[in-house]
Amino acid sequence: MANKDQSTLFDREELSTKTVPLAEKLRPQTLEELLGQTKLIAENSPLRQMIESGEYHSFILWGPPGSGKTTIARIIEKNSGYNFIRFSAVLASISDVKAVMKEADYLHRTQNKRSILFIDEIHRFNKSQQDAFLPYVESGAIILIGATTENPSFEVIPALLSRCTVFVLEPLNENDLKIILKRGFAELKLEEDEEVINWMAQNAGGDARRVLNDLELVLPYLQNKPHPKTEELAKFLAKKTMFYDKNREEHYNLISALHKSLRGSDPQAGLYWLARMLEAGEDPRYIVRRLIRFASEDVGLADPNALVQAIAVKEAVLFIGMPEASTALAQLVVYLATAPKSNALYTAYEEAAEDARKTSHYGVPLHIRNAPTQLMKDLNYGKDYHYDHEYEYKYYYQKYFPEQMPEKIYYKPGTYGFEKEIQKRIDWWAKLKKEQK
Repeated sequence: MANKDQSTLFDREELSTKTVPLAEKLRPQTLEELLGQTKLIAENSPLRQMIESGEYHSFILWGPPGSGKTTIARIIEKNSGYNFIRFSAVLASISDVKAVMKEADYLHRTQNKRSILFIDEIHRFNKSQQDAFLPYVESGAIILIGATTENPSFEVIPALLSRCTVFVLEPLNENDLKIILKRGFAELKLEEDEEVINWMAQNAGGDARRVLNDLELVLPYLQNKPHPKTEELAKFLAKKTMFYDKNREEHYNLISALHKSLRGSDPQAGLYWLARMLEAGEDPRYIVRRLIRFASEDVGLADPNALVQAIAVKEAVLFIGMPEASTALAQLVVYLATAPKSNALYTAYEEAAEDARKTSHYGVPLHIRNAPTQLMKDLNYGKDYHYDHEYEYKYYYQKYFPEQMPEKIYYKPGTYGFEKEIQKRIDWWAKLKKEQK
């Protein structure tokens, strides 16, 4: 059964201490030992109440790697007294899922005994696999505990998600990581070095497992040189993998941070979020597409040159590629952040689009239709149209909206940048229009 096949995932006491990774040796055994999730496991918090009372409801633990999701599941297994089943979504097949569900259902029906099903990396289960759990969650045969690094809103089917509480875990802060590192130094009988501990905590990305794995990796070096310079120590560690994903929630979080920093006219924060994305390997073409959109949505005609700059940087990105294009993108970020802002075009188009959807059946007025054929001329296409260039100021008032709807004002220029000049022009045409009407 899948329960037996995957039991070594939890049964650390059966493994030789020589082969157990340091992160496993130091894994917390109680909630009191768990660091970094103070709010989640605080007194009277829902999760702590479940664990202490033994009255469980289905829930999902959502948080970054090394934040304590699996540790919480192991604490529950140790203390719950339930039939505890564990799956790794990477290893389990649909047949494994169905077999274990049948066993849990049998226990529930014959012995009135519920099972806790822990699924590590639940986001890796596809829709059909997740569907297989649903009837047993609904019947009460199983209590589902899922662990995921991905946003459950995107990765867990709605029917299952609606039956689960989502508990959010945070990356560990540097102080918590320092405590964990000191435990690691003691376990490995290493002489503590405050500078090394601080440096490793800063470069762990909030991941407790990673910081201990890094410590094991540099163990031989620290045994020979207990107080190295951090520059020397860095050579023994692989390049840090930045916390980022290219097509899931963090991808959208960072582009949102970049967009809002530019909208808030903060070039320094804009450069930071740009660097976060580029250094993590984001496609620069995606970034420049978003910046082109920003140039018209948030700057618009307050600075018409913003869109010109954005298109120029697009060409630079396509022509020279990365990493050289990073400076062109940085140039654009600073330009957009410091440009005068206006969303007048954005709101104008949205209002016009709403009217267009409501009035798409209205015909184009005859006087502004083209008449390339005699039949169209006979039908009065283009009749009574006045060619503006033939009149004073190159202007002759005509109604250009459909006959069934009144003239409307969508675009209202802002008060900054070039839009002040545009407002003067609009006021000029409005004055002429009023005189001719």
